[in-house]
Amino acid sequence: MKRFIIIILLIFLVNSSFSFSEDEYNDLEENFFYARGEVIEVISDVEGIDYNDINSLNIDTQILKIRITSGKYKGQEFIIENHVSGNPVFDIIVKNGDKVLLDIEEDSEGIPSIYITDFIRDTYLGVLLLIFAGLLIVIGKIKGIKSIISLAITGTVILKFMLPMILKGFNPIWVAILSATIITSISFVIIAGINFKSFSAIIGTVGGVVFAGFIAYTIGSLVKLTGLHSEEANMLMFIPQQISFNFQGLLFSGIIIGTLGAVMDVAMSISSAMYEMKALNPEISSNKLIVSGLNIGKDVMGTMSNTLILAYTGSSVPLMLLFMAYETSIIKIINLDMIATEIVRALSGSIGLIIAIPITAMATGLILKYEHIFPKSQKPN
Repeated sequence: MKRFIIIILLIFLVNSSFSFSEDEYNDLEENFFYARGEVIEVISDVEGIDYNDINSLNIDTQILKIRITSGKYKGQEFIIENHVSGNPVFDIIVKNGDKVLLDIEEDSEGIPSIYITDFIRDTYLGVLLLIFAGLLIVIGKIKGIKSIISLAITGTVILKFMLPMILKGFNPIWVAILSATIITSISFVIIAGINFKSFSAIIGTVGGVVFAGFIAYTIGSLVKLTGLHSEEANMLMFIPQQISFNFQGLLFSGIIIGTLGAVMDVAMSISSAMYEMKALNPEISSNKLIVSGLNIGKDVMGTMSNTLILAYTGSSVPLMLLFMAYETSIIKIINLDMIATEIVRALSGSIGLIIAIPITAMATGLILKYEHIFPKSQKPN
């Protein structure tokens, strides 16, 4: 019965958090909307464009017959033009059978103008998601199902609570801390149950994440990070809601959420191991437990810090290659806003992870030391 309830909850959460509908393409304006389409025939193709040749940036056009597969014009076929500049950053060159995303704009007489804006990718992303979920369930069994539920809740908190609250003008740092606390608490309760082990891990995680945010805020303010290093941040200044964002706050809230996963992993590993040691040796002293927890944390610390730093570095490989190609001075590189931002992000996250180790070990040791004052039914499983 318990497994049945978990599966039903999983289906509900995934459906409510990540469901896709054709209506999502029709909510911009009355005369402007998105639709899915398929390329039936390439009537006139593009020739002679060489993306490796800088002199090949000539403008050309594909003439296409497309069939619209969703929305108002579903099932109808149109002949459209697909303009190509010769720049691979912006060009979408299609062939027969390609699934594409279309912009449709109607004029005052209701005549549609149709443009290709991108390839349809969500189908294959859905397949990848199913493979991921399937492996979790096959290998993890009930634990895998709980992990999927936890992931769905995490997505729900971010999409339905954190981002809307920030968009309404609330302080992004406090919203991120509250969101991190909610995600951590619910995830640990689902995965490990309602017990002191989960409570210890929650204390360690929240402590590490808050400390990471504090360090990022303090150092980021001292080095005068703007939070405007990305194109997306600049675009937020022109959104229709006309919100005056605290861009530094957005930066630090991103650091808090980006750190959360690794810190959760470390905190639960330490807490779980300490509870196992206590179960195997009930006579072990609190001090020895704390020392053992710190030793476990030291082993995890190196690899998890590498995980954070490599994750941030991996997203910057093209930028680093660009600096290397032009032999840019290391002093100039380090002092760039965008580079300083990534350094603060990576090191703050790693510091938060390190701080989570003693917080978790101390919290777990103290809880186990005084567990006898709680009723037997409330003791850890």
